[in-house]
Formats: sequence, C-alpha cells, structure tokens
Amino acid sequence: MATMESLIGLVNRIQRACTVLGDHGGEGMSLWEALPSVAVVGGQSSGKSSVLESVVGRDFLPRGSGIVTRRPLVLQLHKIEGGKSEYAEFLHAPKKRFTDFAAVRKEIADETERITGKSKQISNIPIHLSIYSPNVVNLTLIDLPGLTKVAVEGQPESIVEDIENMVRTYVEKPNCIILAISPANQDIATSDAIKLAREVDPSGERTFGVLTKLDLMDKGTNATDVLEGRAYRLQHPWVGIVNRSQADINKNVDMIAARRKEREYFETSPEYGHLASKMGAEYLAKLLSKHLETVIRQRIPSIIALINKTIDELNAELDRIGRPIAVDSGAQLYTILELCRAFDRVFKEHLDGGRPGGDRIYGVFDHQLPAALKKLPFDRHLSLKNVQKIVSEADGYQPHLIAPEQGYRRLIDGSISYFKGPAEASVDAVHFILKELVRKSIAETEELKRFPTLQSDIAAAANEALERFRDESRRTVLRLVDMESSYLTVEFFRKIHLEGEKNTNSNSNASGPNADRFADYHFRKIGSNVNAYIGMVCDTMKNSIPKAVVYCQVREAKRSLLNQFYAQVGRREKERLGAMLDEDPQLMEKRAAIAKRLELYKSARDEIDSVAWK
Repeated sequence: MATMESLIGLVNRIQRACTVLGDHGGEGMSLWEALPSVAVVGGQSSGKSSVLESVVGRDFLPRGSGIVTRRPLVLQLHKIEGGKSEYAEFLHAPKKRFTDFAAVRKEIADETERITGKSKQISNIPIHLSIYSPNVVNLTLIDLPGLTKVAVEGQPESIVEDIENMVRTYVEKPNCIILAISPANQDIATSDAIKLAREVDPSGERTFGVLTKLDLMDKGTNATDVLEGRAYRLQHPWVGIVNRSQADINKNVDMIAARRKEREYFETSPEYGHLASKMGAEYLAKLLSKHLETVIRQRIPSIIALINKTIDELNAELDRIGRPIAVDSGAQLYTILELCRAFDRVFKEHLDGGRPGGDRIYGVFDHQLPAALKKLPFDRHLSLKNVQKIVSEADGYQPHLIAPEQGYRRLIDGSISYFKGPAEASVDAVHFILKELVRKSIAETEELKRFPTLQSDIAAAANEALERFRDESRRTVLRLVDMESSYLTVEFFRKIHLEGEKNTNSNSNASGPNADRFADYHFRKIGSNVNAYIGMVCDTMKNSIPKAVVYCQVREAKRSLLNQFYAQVGRREKERLGAMLDEDPQLMEKRAAIAKRLELYKSARDEIDSVAWK
C-alpha cells in the first residue's frame, strides 16, 4: 500500500494543478472539490492563525485586531526530504520562491489589499500558498475569515452574513473536513465554529474540534470535560492547543521552540497530563493527515469515477470542436478535402430535401415563372392597331398576295422575344437561392466552424462556380428562346392557311363598308393566330426553361461545385495550406485549455492508480 505521505502529497499536487488550470467546477463537482481538504473555521480572535502557524512550524500569517483574514487562504503543505531548505510559493507569483517567512506574511497582506483595498472588506477570491518543508506533514488547509457577530466601523452591515456565507461555501462540500477552532476561555455552547459545524455536518463525521488558549483559563478551571468529549461529543477526539503568548510573539520566539514549550505544558499539567500524548499542534497535524489519508482511500472509487466521467466529457468536447491539426502538408491537404466534403454533404442535403431550402427552387418554376409569363404584354403587342402596322410594314411597297408571311414572322419574333425576361429572371432567382444555400451550408457544417479562413475560401470558390453556372444557364435559356424564333412549327400554320382559304371564299364578294370590316376581321384573325401560336410556345417555355436551369445550375452545383477549388488546393504550398486552416484564436485557446485539463485528469488517474494500490 502507498504511504500516507505519498498519497496525500499526490492529492496536494493534483489540487495545485487544478488550481493552476482554474478547474474549480462548473456543472457538477470538480476534481478539486472531490479531493478532501481541511477548512479552518473559528470566530475572530479564536486562535486560528496560531493553530495554523503551529501546524506549519513557521510564523507567516498577518496579525492584528478585527478581521485580519479577509480572503480565503488555501495553504498546501508539502513534506520534503530532510536537509533541504524550506521555502514558500504563491500561485499568483509562481516563479518566485520565498525563503523569508516575514516576506510571506507581507505578501499575503499585500495580495489581500490588491483585491479588497486597505478597507475592512472581504473577498471570496482565495490566495493560494504552498509551503515546502521537512517539518510539515502533507496537508491542504483552508484558512477562512473569522466568524463575527457585529460589524465594526468601516465594514458594511452585511459583513456578518457575508463571512458566514463564504465559510459555508467551503464547509458544506461533502469532501471538506472541518477544523472547528474554539477558545477554551469561552463557553463551548457559544462557539461560532461548533454551531456552524453542527448545521452542515450534523453527524459530526467531518468535524474535528480544537480547543485553544488552554493556558489562559481562569485558575481553578479546566477544559477536560470538553477534551474528553463529555461537554460536547464529536466522532473525532478533541485536541487542545497552547498558543504562543503575545510576549513570545513580540520576542520572535520561533515555532519549533514554541512546539517544545507546548509539549512541556501538557506533560507537566496536572489537569491534562493524562491526555498529553493526544494534545498539541504536532499531534493535530498528524491526526488530520492520517484522517485525510483514510478519507482519500475511501473516496478513491468515487474520485476515479469522477475522473473517468470528466475525461469522457473532455474527449467529447474536443471531438466536437475538433482535434489539433497535423503540421505536414499531406495531412493538411487531407483535412481540407475532408472539410470540403463535409460542406458538400450538407449542401446536397439542402438540395435533395434532407434539409430545408431546395424546395424554394421548385417554387421558382411552379409559381414565379408561370406568374411572369402571364404578365407578358401580348395583348398590347397583338392589338389590332399594332398587327395592322407590323403587317403593313412587313410588305413594303408590294402588298402581300395570299398571306402576310413576313408579317406573321415579325409578330411572332416580337412576341417570342418577351420570353427572355422571365427566362433570365428564373436563372437569377435560382442563382440567388443556391448562393443562400451555400451560406447556410457553411454555417451548418460543424467541422468548418473552427476554420474561418477556410470558410471564406470555400464560400468564394462556391460562389465563383455558381456565377459560371449562371452564365451558362443564361446562355442556354436565351438559346431556347432564339430556337423558338428560328424555326416555326409548320403544321400549325398549315392549319391556319386552310382555315384562311375557307374564310376568304365566303367573303370574296365583300365591297364598300364590308371591305373595311373584312380588313379588320383579317387583322384580328392574324393577331388571334399569332396569339394561339405564342400560347403553344409559352407552354413549351414553361417546361423547357426549368429543365435548362436545373441542368446548367442545380445539377452542376451538385456535381462540381468545388471541382476547381480542389484543383487549386492540390497545387498549394504547405504555408498556404496552413493559412487556410488558421483557426479562431478563441477556439484555439479553448482547445488548449481542454487539452491541459484532459492531460491533468489522465495524469491524476494514472498517479492515483499507481500510488493508491501499491
């Protein structure tokens, strides 16, 4: 089995790594919270600072009246091999080692004032301090602001509640061990620390009681009822502490001498002599360390389960935002092509109906084109007056003998030319829809979201291709219109000619006013014949324009939207490929942070496995 020092030391290292990475929670419990630590709780002037300094064996905490601890101090003790000099490090100054503990005290005060100012305000932003010494046991202690009952001058009225709420946020956590500090010269029933501990830990499983200032009790009184568990029973034994006197502090008596003096006090005390082996700061540190090791062992299965769950979540998040890109050009080219294919799949889903948008193209052919064809001005073009004018102009100085063929042709050509407008409008409408689908497809391609440069490149290449398809489609539909003008349907006009002969024979004797009426009838008939022919052409256009547009634009967009882009990418140098895969800096930072957390959790799991079950 692993030694107590190695297991707790491992937990200390993991907690410190969590702190460096800012892994203090979010949704659910963080690894930092899952690992047990000891929260030091007590009222103001209860002797909390003296207990901590006795455990550490160094005089390093700021002192004074009122609220001295105004920010939580997360104190991690790391036992190092004998012979090495002890030192301290702050998380906010990681490259600086403190060997002078008076400088540590000043740094705590300065760092407190950096957040709270010189006022008596408090802050829940912790200070993280690590002390490496051969004279400590591996332990994580959290020194919290002292509980108080009234606000003093310079403090807001809410200070009492604010401090209690801050302390509660630590001691309510199920993996927090509570070190409840109470002065022996006050009634234990009035102890703020015990009262709060009882509320958050009613069973007492997580609470250790510490009685300070035993040497300051009135003569003739003692605290054996408390220390022996009769006055207030806890599941764990009470520990008595004798703090350094103010005179010792003023004389700068070192903590090692103070520990020795404390041992002598208990060993020679008639009231506490029988408890001497279980009293004092040294015993308290060992007791906490041993209990912490027991708790860690009990929590190992749940800690490992939390770590595995978090590793799975971090891997899933990395998969979602994308893994780091390889640096060689072959891998980069492969990645770019895969991302393009992912976009192409989404784009085709829009066209084929898997995603919305493609139906709008059908709407162009089913609604917009027929509506545009209906609005063409054939009534004006084929009016009696215009027909008469065009037919007369077509004959020149020689009037037609049988049928005005040139007049018919000019009327039909003029009518068919109107189809160019709706044809080109259909091409442009489908082009606009395809461009919009490209934009939507890029936005909906999850794999592309991390590469804004590549998104722009794909958008530019796709839109350039769509422009080419539009130009070809426009040429094709205009050819269809010109084809209708270049060759008229013979059978249609043969029928008109036969009908025309019958009408001519029946009206051959027309003269005078009847002759004018015959002429009007004749021109109306021409207009009617042309209108009928144009109606036939319109039905043809209504079917052929959509076919041409789909063939030239939609079909080509599905088949070869990025073909030219693929060819261009294949010829690019490594540097240009890398530039295309330039990611959003925020996303890169997020991935780096996730990768660091993932590395931390994997390392923690491996270390816990290797240390805990040796």
